[in-house]
Amino acid sequence: MTETTSRLPLDDPALLDLISSWLPHQRWFAGKGGQLGPISIEARAALDTPEWDAGDAADMMRVEHLILRVYTNVGEQMYQLFLGWRHTVSDRLQHSVIGSIGNETVYDALHDAAVSSQLLSRIHASRTWGPITLAAEVDSEFDATAPGLVISGEQSNTSIIFGDTSILKVFRRIEPGQNPDVEIHRALKVAGSKHVAAPQGVLEADVAGVPTTLGFMASFFANSADGWAMACASVRDLLAEGDLRADEVGGDFAAEAHRLGEAVAHVHTDLAAAFGTDHVDASQWQTTLDAMISEARAVAAYVSSVAEHLDGIIATFEAARHVGSAATRQRIHGDLHLGQTLRTLTGWVIIDFEGEPAKPMVERRAKHLLAKDLAGMLRSLDYAAHHLLPGGASDAQQTYRAGEWATRNRHAFLAGYEAVAGEEQLASLHEKALIRAYELDKAVYEVAYEHGNRPSWEPIPLHAIATLIKAGGNA
Repeated sequence: MTETTSRLPLDDPALLDLISSWLPHQRWFAGKGGQLGPISIEARAALDTPEWDAGDAADMMRVEHLILRVYTNVGEQMYQLFLGWRHTVSDRLQHSVIGSIGNETVYDALHDAAVSSQLLSRIHASRTWGPITLAAEVDSEFDATAPGLVISGEQSNTSIIFGDTSILKVFRRIEPGQNPDVEIHRALKVAGSKHVAAPQGVLEADVAGVPTTLGFMASFFANSADGWAMACASVRDLLAEGDLRADEVGGDFAAEAHRLGEAVAHVHTDLAAAFGTDHVDASQWQTTLDAMISEARAVAAYVSSVAEHLDGIIATFEAARHVGSAATRQRIHGDLHLGQTLRTLTGWVIIDFEGEPAKPMVERRAKHLLAKDLAGMLRSLDYAAHHLLPGGASDAQQTYRAGEWATRNRHAFLAGYEAVAGEEQLASLHEKALIRAYELDKAVYEVAYEHGNRPSWEPIPLHAIATLIKAGGNA
């Protein structure tokens, strides 16, 4: 079912001034730290709902959908906003207020229960809302009347949980085209994967003449545990027991790490079947390695601790030149870490297949080496092991025990992966130099991030860099 779209003026200086002041402070805004340039409204439409216009003037509400183009010193980005306009905003919505224009308050409408209810009901009915096409997936089942609750603390998107059946992720930063989160979930559903959520619905609109994913709804696992939280609890148990080894503590994570490795291998196998595999040619791998080296040089230019290791970093990358061109590439998760995993009652589930949000869509939808995903999880396990050692300073016993936990669980994860993928498959990408190169690239990025955001955590990836260089014989 479709509705008429009411287009609104794009040139609105008062609204743009409000958004320009508000946008840099949002957790999902990717331009933090850069210089914010002009902001323009690329598309603006009223989302009409007759029932909202029937009340008293004080209770009346209108909603708009905006596509913004934001210019920064590192390039331009596109974002979407659902804006609410009310004469009176309740206390519950005060945290979402953007500002006031005339006698109306403008706010982030995704936090409004009336808006989330509309999104859910229109997905269920496959009913458009202004320029947005909302549609339920074939054979999906969910409660169309469940109340919505926005998840607090999410970084790059805004997610709304509906009851205990559904979670809707609204992509804040958008790029024309289909988001890989939708594409991969659909493919894995067809493959019968037990390790992903079931797709339930999608939001799309025409952006720059291209059908573009605005949001994706999937089944919600109400009684699940976050992989990062589980791993951190295990480390906490270990460090609290001064005389026990990692395999003796009640919260030993190794069995779960093994099962997680199995789950990742199953997902990789299904992705290979769904999208096919290609051989990596020599020029592709050389380009990848050259980009890793260039990034390391760039970070070393302003982080002295990386500069001290630069020769060893480059030598470790160079040791992988002969390995990558003999491997295969396929669709992968692209941003795999413990925070992208859930332990349900029946096993591990992998979530968020959108890839690295900061990367261009063409790169996020491209085929990559499996080693990239494995390295991401290995780095995440290393972070979990060492995150409780503030500033890297602790007694020698705690440092040793954290390292013991990391080694045990990294090995368990790879063993689980090998149990499903096969020894030959793992050996082909584990040529140790290959995974080591991806781990090192990730660790260099982590140092740069921690240097600018959490200096007390910087020793974690720095220690990893030194360890990886030594493991490659380049210390």
